[in-house]
Amino acid sequence: MAKFTNFATFGNELYTGKRSYDFVGRRRIWFIIAAILVVGSILVPVIKGGFNLGIDFRGGSEFTVSRVQNTSTVVGEQAVAGATGGKVAKVAKLGDSSMQIQTDTLSDDETIKVKEALVKAYGVKEDQVASNFVGPTWGADVTNQALIGLIVFVVLATILMALYFRTWKMSLAAIVGMIFAQVTTAGIYAVTDVEVTPSAIIGFLTILSYSLYDIVVVFDKIRENTADIKTSTRRTFASEVNLAVNQTLVRSINTAMVAILPVASILFIGSFLLGAGTLRDLSLSLFIGIIVGTLTTIFIAAPIYALFRQNEPELVKQAERVKARIAGQAQAAESEVAEVKA
Repeated sequence: MAKFTNFATFGNELYTGKRSYDFVGRRRIWFIIAAILVVGSILVPVIKGGFNLGIDFRGGSEFTVSRVQNTSTVVGEQAVAGATGGKVAKVAKLGDSSMQIQTDTLSDDETIKVKEALVKAYGVKEDQVASNFVGPTWGADVTNQALIGLIVFVVLATILMALYFRTWKMSLAAIVGMIFAQVTTAGIYAVTDVEVTPSAIIGFLTILSYSLYDIVVVFDKIRENTADIKTSTRRTFASEVNLAVNQTLVRSINTAMVAILPVASILFIGSFLLGAGTLRDLSLSLFIGIIVGTLTTIFIAAPIYALFRQNEPELVKQAERVKARIAGQAQAAESEVAEVKA
């Protein structure tokens, strides 16, 4: 109970400004880190020759062995290598008693030999080994549709946010944040060599919606805090943006946790209990994307918006008035101290 009370106190202190983290003031650090991540996310797949694409994208032959007693992946790899003259197979466990074996496209004769080898290796009957040829066409169609969906989403989101927030700079900052989240998520897939499947692509698109929601929540608070910024001498524009990020920090963390917990559960079930590749691939991309999207809103999107507007003439004059007020208050305080000592 005390922990919840402390967390509530923490949130109240952030909201009132009693406690504050300088996200905007340290934006140069975040931008350098972001630049390194973006460059790495682009260079890694280039150096490695692309992403680790699933069979739906590259095409190939797929075998499913059901009701096996031995779930060793090595057994399947050795069986395929022996039947095809050394071809490499990708073997994965599905659930408690099934195995999935994927290879490059095999000829009809090779397919028959591999089926026979798998029957012998796993000690099952012939009807327990199913073979299937997977062409790359469907995966390519999914990719094309995803790219079209991405372009349409970005264009519509840009227009709608520009209308809602009444400034294209806020809209542009939000789009930059969303694109950064997508690129970084893809970079994590490239670095870890996690397989990219159509389910993962769908997850990437879903991340856009989450990132947009999180960014809009924070930006709405920024708009509220800066509504009268041109006539205010309370804080500078950058300080008001930073306050808004701090005020919504607890909400962003809570939203991320609420989203991550069920996704993590699905990821665990899909990976370890059911061995369901679709559930695993979709939930993994969402899991990574939610974390990256939340961090992007705090460390990238809001500071970029502050950067876009910091040199506007009216805001520069407003910042000078704030500094003059603070300097005047400091001088008055020094005078009072001097009078007391006298």
